[in-house]
Amino acid sequence: MPDDIKAPPEGGNMRETGLADALSERYLAYALSTIVSRSLPDVRDGLKPVHRRLLYAMHQLKLDPAAGFKKCARIVGDVMGKYHPHGDSSIYEALVRQAQDFAARYPLVEGQGNFGNIDGDNAAAMRYTEARLTEVAQALLEGIEENAVDFRATYDGEEKEPLVLPAAFPNLLANGAAGIAVGMATSIPPHNAGELCDAALVLIDNPQAGIDDLLAHVKGPDFPTGGLLVESPESMREAYATGRGGFRLRAQWTVEPLKNGTWQVVVHEIPYQVQKSRLIEQIAALMEEKKLPLLGDVRDESTDVVRLVLEPKSRAVDAKMLMETLFRHTQLETRFPLNMNVLDADRTPRVMGLREVLRCWLDHRHVVLVRRSEHRLAAIARRLEILDGYLIVYLNLDEVIRIVREEDKPKEALMATFSLTETQANAILDMRLRALRKLEEMEIRREHTKLSKEQAKLKGLLSSEGKRWAAIAEEIRETRKRFGQETPLGKRRTIPGSIEPGAVVDETAFIEREPITVILSEKGWIRAQKGHLGADAELRFKEGDSLKYALHAETTDRIVVLATNGKAYTVKADAIPRGRGDGQPVRLLLDLSNGDDVVTLFVHKEGRRFLVAATDGKGFVVKGEELLAEKRTGKQVLVVDAAVEALLCVPAEGDSVATIGSNNRLLVFPLSQVPEMTRGRGVQLMQLKDGATLNDAKVFSAKEGLAWRYGGGVKVETDLRTWAGQRAGAGKMPPDRFPKSRKFGA
Repeated sequence: MPDDIKAPPEGGNMRETGLADALSERYLAYALSTIVSRSLPDVRDGLKPVHRRLLYAMHQLKLDPAAGFKKCARIVGDVMGKYHPHGDSSIYEALVRQAQDFAARYPLVEGQGNFGNIDGDNAAAMRYTEARLTEVAQALLEGIEENAVDFRATYDGEEKEPLVLPAAFPNLLANGAAGIAVGMATSIPPHNAGELCDAALVLIDNPQAGIDDLLAHVKGPDFPTGGLLVESPESMREAYATGRGGFRLRAQWTVEPLKNGTWQVVVHEIPYQVQKSRLIEQIAALMEEKKLPLLGDVRDESTDVVRLVLEPKSRAVDAKMLMETLFRHTQLETRFPLNMNVLDADRTPRVMGLREVLRCWLDHRHVVLVRRSEHRLAAIARRLEILDGYLIVYLNLDEVIRIVREEDKPKEALMATFSLTETQANAILDMRLRALRKLEEMEIRREHTKLSKEQAKLKGLLSSEGKRWAAIAEEIRETRKRFGQETPLGKRRTIPGSIEPGAVVDETAFIEREPITVILSEKGWIRAQKGHLGADAELRFKEGDSLKYALHAETTDRIVVLATNGKAYTVKADAIPRGRGDGQPVRLLLDLSNGDDVVTLFVHKEGRRFLVAATDGKGFVVKGEELLAEKRTGKQVLVVDAAVEALLCVPAEGDSVATIGSNNRLLVFPLSQVPEMTRGRGVQLMQLKDGATLNDAKVFSAKEGLAWRYGGGVKVETDLRTWAGQRAGAGKMPPDRFPKSRKFGA
């Protein structure tokens, strides 16, 4: 052993491990802990460990809905000291969220004091607030003292905590969940408990029920803050069938008429998890940037009820059009993702659909019913045994008293004299004298008969699966009655709807239309100057830079840019920096990497087609609409290898194609031989050998002839028989007076 390494302590040992192995082993342990013990909820009760421990600790403190409140600091202290060895702030934040009626659809904690608000203000410190359980939480805990679930030792081995709660309430879907683990995440929106109970009853009646049968009852998420659900039925079905998808949610608004024909819009419900104060800041910032031209003013008139007032620029503005612009640019419309990644009964994380989640909850309720019934049967058996002993005492009271007074070992004497079990003998000896006056034969036999009937009923329940599912169905009906849509808490808040036809906004309608010249420099700086500048206009650039492209456009246009990586990008003309300055690097505007450059840019017009080609001579025809990209990251159109670059994108207006390569060969062939595609590598336009590349290509009309720039003018060749051939041909030497650059230039 080297001198610089200390020997292991006495009785220990040392094992050499590679750094990579040690790190992977420890990271795997961390990842597993995060997934199972922190971030993902259990499909059976819908809770993460911190929430389960909170509810169980409050149950142990007897903080039932009918009991008084206790300081949150006391609750957090109990949870942290007994069950959850983490920081007090994380525990308190979890408690606060369960008490916020704008965050939890069915709050599990009833708070007293300042628990924050929808503006994003934090709750008061835990020493100032108090809490107790709600009826929903009580339903989740129902039967926990009756051996309904398994318990395990806490982190220090001094206490016991439940692995899962009995969950008589469909909490996972009703309250939803969100969490980010290692390599996986979960996002489940809240739903209406009454609808979930209806769907569960359908699944009990028909275990083979499909997703459409369930969606006849589950109408989509039901958020605590209300809102309008505008997702299509097809998209919702796909999301619930696979467990992955999303839901578009809009604010609810009404038009409020004012004097003299004026009006204002009042938003009274905002999307889930949107902070009202930040929403107002966002709207105000967009107004300052002149991106909401129809909106005149915004103000907050909220109390404990949301009231956001939006004033139009003028009464001539259409209210629906105003709101569509706001939905498009602000958080008045959001998208809530669905990713039902949960822990199943074996603690394995996996994504489930709606049907499987409900099935797992029902199976858990079946296990709980069996365990509670068995626990109750055992308690009845013990009580009946004791009642049999009491009956013997009543019939032989004097003899029992004599044995207790005179015998040295009264328990053994009682057992021998009356053939009692040890349990019966202990119960008789533990009986107080005052209980003797209540010991009446009729009372004993009445209780015995009642318990015997209950025992027979439970045995019949355990022996019949049909009876068990009937009992579970009755429990679910009771849950629906307590928390369903007939109750103030259970009434649906989010309204399923759709986007009205004709309400789609053309954003260019709000942009002042004026001519501009888009200028792109060789070093990649882009800007726009007012007006259509002539070819002789004086343009300024940074030192060492020069003009690459100058494009005449209008502020309402969309500019299509093709880059050497084969991606097409779309830029709104009004978004290009204006003025006589240097502009902005095009890489920031388009999300281009440093190794990519702009091939060409042009104004998009409906119905146009283009020939796109790469340096390896492959290409195809593509519709102009296929070059439009919604995202800043662009859209892959021409697929190119590492050593190949996109070379050109020229209008496909004509019937012939002319190509010229670096090998000084010109080929002309019919455009009809080039296929139309939306994405791909294309076909070989021209044969290229020995490292030669395509230099240029052009689509033209054979009748008008092939034109190219030469000197200060344009040369046109109409007799093209020398160079005419088939696509992928080798071509021939170009005509005299063809540019040495081997580019058409026109």
